[in-house]
Amino acid sequence: MKLFLVICIVHAIFIPCFSFDVSGKAFPLTLDYYKSTCPAVFDVIKKEMECIVKEDPRNAAIIIRLHFHDCFVQGCDGSVLLDETESLKGEKKASPNINSLKGYKIIDRIKNIIESECPGVVSCADLLTISARDATILVGGPYWDVPVGRKDSKTASYALATTNLPTPDEGLISIIAKFYYQGLSVEDMVALVGAHTIGMAQCRNFRSRIYGDFRVTTALNPVSATYLARLQEICPESSGEGDRNVTAMDNVTPNLFDNSIYHTLLRGEGLLNSDQEMYTSMFGIQTRRIVSKYAEDPVAFFEQFSKSMVKMGNILNSNSLVDGEVRRNCRFVNT
Repeated sequence: MKLFLVICIVHAIFIPCFSFDVSGKAFPLTLDYYKSTCPAVFDVIKKEMECIVKEDPRNAAIIIRLHFHDCFVQGCDGSVLLDETESLKGEKKASPNINSLKGYKIIDRIKNIIESECPGVVSCADLLTISARDATILVGGPYWDVPVGRKDSKTASYALATTNLPTPDEGLISIIAKFYYQGLSVEDMVALVGAHTIGMAQCRNFRSRIYGDFRVTTALNPVSATYLARLQEICPESSGEGDRNVTAMDNVTPNLFDNSIYHTLLRGEGLLNSDQEMYTSMFGIQTRRIVSKYAEDPVAFFEQFSKSMVKMGNILNSNSLVDGEVRRNCRFVNT
């Protein structure tokens, strides 16, 4: 009964913050938006991403994460890419971003090539969205069509970057609420968290987990105890020591996009508390079932991940659609 009341409260309070209807117009994104203005855009991005991921497979996770952090603040409008200036407070120094987000130079690199091919045509928001799809494919993940036509924002929101993004130690109900606020369902949430199958985490983000309930969720499994000992070598208990030391969230196939992360959660070995909560939280009746489904059926995971990435990519900033621009440099608003 308590769980039912909590879910009802979440649904009553958190109303999705975006709309596909902008000033009465139809949904503005299309698959052929650049057909006449920059027909080579998808091929150019794909080719460059192939080089970037070949240089370092971890770049795939970096770009997917950057896209996620962009879309959860003002919609997918490239606001996360803006540098701070005297007149603009950016999102890069917000607490969920400052010690974790990378990939800005990768976007700069691709943008420079696109600008030489089609100057002033392709938005940074579209570039990042397409790059995230290609990054997924290049490490073994699924394909999906990317609708395009986003505009770049002229603003950023430090405040929303601080409040909208889920944190590693956050509880399940709070995280569900944050996804619901973006118009994303519980199924979307569990599928999108599957991207952690290729992600890395810093010690500061999993310290409380490995010195907290890790032994409880793994049911004192001896194999898990060995894994825990390795994690504690990487991440000392004292705050400040080794804060930036990193390890893979999927310790089995860290450079392959697969469903291994869900098997990790079934074993109780989730590196982040926010991930493990989906399987072991007392409120996780629905999420536990979905985690088990994706662990058993990788095809179901791939299909839902593709759908959920399109859905997340379609979170739009209505202001940018009306008053946005195509930035020449993704770090700065055009002057």
